[in-house]
Amino acid sequence: MKVTMTVSGRVQGVGFRYMTKIVADRLGVLGIVKNEANGDVYIEAMGSEAVVKQFIEEIKKSPAPFGHVDHLDLNETANFEDYHDFAVTY
Repeated sequence: MKVTMTVSGRVQGVGFRYMTKIVADRLGVLGIVKNEANGDVYIEAMGSEAVVKQFIEEIKKSPAPFGHVDHLDLNETANFEDYHDFAVTY
């Protein structure tokens, strides 16, 4: 399963990307996470359906203790490359 997510709320400057990577690594999700210029965070994630669904639920709750997710725009897609790990990008 491949998904893209755009997360808005208090998601920059609170360790959100790095905590997202920790969750992804723990679950075995592959992909990327990066900040957007407008203050959102963009995620591409891939893995088994059950694992990706668990990852989405953890992102909705904000993996960063001082973060807060106001909105998560989710799209199931196959329009990105296959990843071999999960990386914080810029």
